Amino acid sequence: MTNETDQRKADHIRINLEEDVSFKNIRTGLEQYHFLHEALPELDCDQIETHTTLFGKRLRTPLLISSMTGGTERAKMINEVLATAAEQVGMAMGLGSQRAAIEDDALAESFKVRRYAPNALIFANVGAVQLNYGYGVTQMQKAVDMCHADALILHLNVLQEAVQPEGDRNFANLLPKIEQVCRQVSVPVIAKEVGWGISGKTAARLADAGISAIDVAGAGGTSWSQVEMHRAPTPRHARVAGAFIDWGIPTAVSLQQCHRAAPHLPLIASGGLRSGIDIAKCIALGATIGGVAGDFLKAAVSGGTAAVIELADTITDELRIAMLCAGAGNISQLAETPLYTDWGLGVGRRGAGSRGKKHNRTT
Repeated sequence: MTNETDQRKADHIRINLEEDVSFKNIRTGLEQYHFLHEALPELDCDQIETHTTLFGKRLRTPLLISSMTGGTERAKMINEVLATAAEQVGMAMGLGSQRAAIEDDALAESFKVRRYAPNALIFANVGAVQLNYGYGVTQMQKAVDMCHADALILHLNVLQEAVQPEGDRNFANLLPKIEQVCRQVSVPVIAKEVGWGISGKTAARLADAGISAIDVAGAGGTSWSQVEMHRAPTPRHARVAGAFIDWGIPTAVSLQQCHRAAPHLPLIASGGLRSGIDIAKCIALGATIGGVAGDFLKAAVSGGTAAVIELADTITDELRIAMLCAGAGNISQLAETPLYTDWGLGVGRRGAGSRGKKHNRTT
């Protein structure tokens, strides 16, 4: 099992770096939303505050290195680079699935990133479906303890598992088991998709189960069915995986659905985010922070820690300038800034039914 898992993780890194694994027609939906330009913002750009708080930790920028990898020697080096950068920039970091390390202690080293990021917000990560394959609170707590994490991601990757020849396909009756983990694990639990979005209906059910935050991980970025297509062992498997190239809920749609369904929960926006402007739009649509994966992976591999820091600083510069031009002096003000579309004004938290009421999005 462990050798098979190791090879799969190595394949995932290689394919993401070498192949086109993007959606063909679906985009994030963020391209449909725009800020009203403020020609007289009465703000000093250099004084604009980009910090926010999540799970009691202060982030200097509302940016997350989304979960990617772990469990191999190459992944260990990548995670060291990413964690070092997260500490220096003051952003959050999610780890890749820790299943292999839970099953084989020898692989845990690649996830032990706290030594490189003593103050950063770190998320452990295990597939929720493993709760139907012998995992329970003990294994989930082991993942948390392994990296001294501040929160635990339970990732929901039903389509990826379904198109993998070796995938775990039994997603039945998971919600009660997720609820038990939320009650008994020592840290907050985040429900995360991996690139096909979370609907409002599912967000409400997860909130009722005790989930502390949701990472919508919508469609428009990396398509993991395409990743699996590139590692398919037979033409039949490749065809089945390839058929789902445009499956999923666009990030902007998922984000708004989750915000309406669970307005009290912090939301993480991810799935195709490319710039600080994307991050700004997501915060205006209900997110607390925004996550980027593939671009950080490429930066880590090509240029190490310096390249990851440069990318994070660039995204934050873009965010700060977007805030200036939208007239928002801090993240709380950005959260209440309306967006417009080609078909109307007032879209966003204020325009989506909240009527200017401020929700606490930074628990």
